[in-house]
Amino acid sequence: MVLPVTQGVKPTRRFVLGALGALSASTALTGRLWAQEAAAPATVAPAATPVPFSFDLLTEEMKALAAQPDQKAVQPESFLNALTYDDYQKIKFRDTSAPWVAEDSAFRVYPFHMGWLFADPVLIHEVSNGNAVPMAFSTDDFEYIGDLAARVPQHFDLPGVAGFRLNAPLNRADLFDEVVAFLGASYFRALGRGNAYGLSARGLAINTALAPGEEFPRFSRFYLEKPAPFSREVVVMAALESASCTGAYRFVIRPGAETEIDVTARLFFRAAVDEIGVAPLTSMFLFSEKNRSQFDDYRPNVHDSEGLRIERRDGDVIWRPLNNPSRLTGSYFVEENPRSFGLMQRDRDFDAYQDAHAQYEKRPSLLIEPAGDWGKGSVRLVEIPTELEANDNIVAFWVPEAKVQAGEMREFAYKMRWGMMEPDWNQDLAFIYETRAGVGGVSGVENTDGSRKFVVDFGGGLLATLPDNALVEAVVNISGGEVLSQTLSKIPGQPIWRLVIDLKGAKDSVVEMGAHVKGYGRKLTENWLYQWIVA
Repeated sequence: MVLPVTQGVKPTRRFVLGALGALSASTALTGRLWAQEAAAPATVAPAATPVPFSFDLLTEEMKALAAQPDQKAVQPESFLNALTYDDYQKIKFRDTSAPWVAEDSAFRVYPFHMGWLFADPVLIHEVSNGNAVPMAFSTDDFEYIGDLAARVPQHFDLPGVAGFRLNAPLNRADLFDEVVAFLGASYFRALGRGNAYGLSARGLAINTALAPGEEFPRFSRFYLEKPAPFSREVVVMAALESASCTGAYRFVIRPGAETEIDVTARLFFRAAVDEIGVAPLTSMFLFSEKNRSQFDDYRPNVHDSEGLRIERRDGDVIWRPLNNPSRLTGSYFVEENPRSFGLMQRDRDFDAYQDAHAQYEKRPSLLIEPAGDWGKGSVRLVEIPTELEANDNIVAFWVPEAKVQAGEMREFAYKMRWGMMEPDWNQDLAFIYETRAGVGGVSGVENTDGSRKFVVDFGGGLLATLPDNALVEAVVNISGGEVLSQTLSKIPGQPIWRLVIDLKGAKDSVVEMGAHVKGYGRKLTENWLYQWIVA
């Protein structure tokens, strides 16, 4: 069941695009940076001596903190407050200062400098033998290029960092590639083998695209568990702080062809909130074959993700192609204990994008696999109109059915899978290979009725093995519009069946569409769902 939501309000935030151009090619975090849009609580400098630490101790600390008022503090003035975008590009962390670089560890830690968008200090600790020790950094650990060097004090102890990245041998055994980066509020991104950075994740979303205004929790402290020699996984724990809640997070990170991150989130709410978003994902969709005519661009497609995939509790699969709508829109996909949901980049062919710099064909897909009983709720999809690929305009997350109340605790566990995850042409169910749209009616004849044509290609599966005269049929469901015609046929010489639907809808209305193919007593395809806002 899908509950459409269309809101005519201005989006409350955009994400900031930038590049850390001063970092080396092997260590740079390229692509989007994430703006911290909410004031941060005060951060107390860590003790110089080891202190007992565990995830349970962190949980108890965050529970106690939630019983206190949220504290805001202004950071003291220093050269950090004056850093501009251009300055930030001239800062490079010195590889020789990286923690664990001289150890027999398969992971290395590289912090991000404070300043520019990242004014709030983030503290990092190393955890070993049940004790936490702060990682201290100074201006001696960074290289300041050009005229910036004269404006930066030497031997200056930094109050914290902006975040950090972890490097490991991901693509080659002899090279430490970037695997995951935590930077800005509660944002983080990861890579599977062969990927380039694309979509991002967050620790928690609060009131996203709702009238009260969005709240941005932040990871204020990280605790990095020192890996055992030659270990292929690393444990990162984090303290989450926000006006409405606190939280203790545990991430178990395993780099690979699909980089896996096991997440445990323990949340404590200071106040009731209208809506929380669990395992929130953020991506960009500008255009594809559905809306390319709106952009004068040489590239056929521009997007970090092309669809929302939901695998339901019974194994049924929903595929919702993403859209760049004319106004802020959203949908709630009502589920109970789904097997997975996520934002996917299915097309891995360079010819589909023709962008040698952005390499959209390498952007990772990300699936969330809930662990334990998540109960009833919805996968919410928010789509924000944009004219630029610099704006992240897609958000997806899980919304529990029951709203959280002040003083309540919630715990969620889930696995994240980052990687290529190309569709399997030999699986039983045919997948949605492509969605196209254009002016309705007969080609070469002027359209006078305002209809629109939607073309859905189903690829692979048992359906692809059938002859073109097979006894199969398309099951099409339309809400808010009128079907003028529909046809289903196999594309000659291809393992693809094509469904063509001509629709008509009233101006400014929202038409909800759904379709799948069935035959021989079974469903043969994924469920295609889409939303059309009639112009």
